[in-house]
Amino acid sequence: MTDSMQTRSDFEAMRHAMVVSQLRTSAVSDPRVVTAMGDVPREGFVPPAQANVAYRDAPLPLAGGRAINAPLITGRLLTAAEIQPTDRVLLVGAAMGYAAAVLARLAGSVVALEEDPTLIAAARDAIADTKVTFVEGPLNAGSPDGAPYDVIVIDGAVESVPDAIVEQLAPGGRLTTGLVDRGVTRLALGRRTEGGFGLIDFADLDCIVLPGFARPKTFQFAR
Repeated sequence: MTDSMQTRSDFEAMRHAMVVSQLRTSAVSDPRVVTAMGDVPREGFVPPAQANVAYRDAPLPLAGGRAINAPLITGRLLTAAEIQPTDRVLLVGAAMGYAAAVLARLAGSVVALEEDPTLIAAARDAIADTKVTFVEGPLNAGSPDGAPYDVIVIDGAVESVPDAIVEQLAPGGRLTTGLVDRGVTRLALGRRTEGGFGLIDFADLDCIVLPGFARPKTFQFAR
C-alpha cells in the first residue's frame, strides 16, 4: 500500500470517527447533514500543516487571526437551519470553504461570502461545485445582490446580527448563527416573519468569533 493510499485511508477513518463520536452523539440529527459531513473531506479545507488535526473537536486557527469552527458547531448550525434541496443559502464566513462544500450537498444553491482574500482564494481552489458562488466582501454586509435567501448561515459568533443581513432573508426564512454575550458564545436560530425577526438560543457551545460584528458601544458620561 502506498503512502498516499494510507493517508487517504487514515482521513476516512478520522471522518468516520467524527460522525460517530462528535455528530451523532451531540444532536446533529438531520441525516442529510450527517451524510454530507461524512462525505466532504474536511482535510482539504484547512491549511496543509493542519490536515492531520482537521477532525479535532476544537476550532482550527487560520492565517490573519481567523479560525474555523469545530465540526460539531457547523453541524449544529446546519441541522437547526433545516435546509431543503431547493433552498437558496447565504453562508457568511466561508473561510477556506468547508461549510460551503457541505451546504452544496444540502441546498439548491449557495452564495459563500468571505472578506479575507487569501482564504477565499483557497476556497475557490478547493471547490469546483457549480452550486457555490463565492463573493468577496465585508462579512457584516452580507451579499445583497443574491437576496432574498431562504437560509442564512453565519458560521461563527457575532455580538449582533446586522439589519442589513436580516433584510436579505426571505419572509419565512431561517438564520442560524453563534451569539457572543459577555464572553460566552451560544448557538441561535432566527426566523423572519411579518412581525419582524428574533433569535432564540438553542445550545451553549464554544464558537469562533467573526470579525466586524461588534455591537456599537454606548456613550457614557465620565464621572
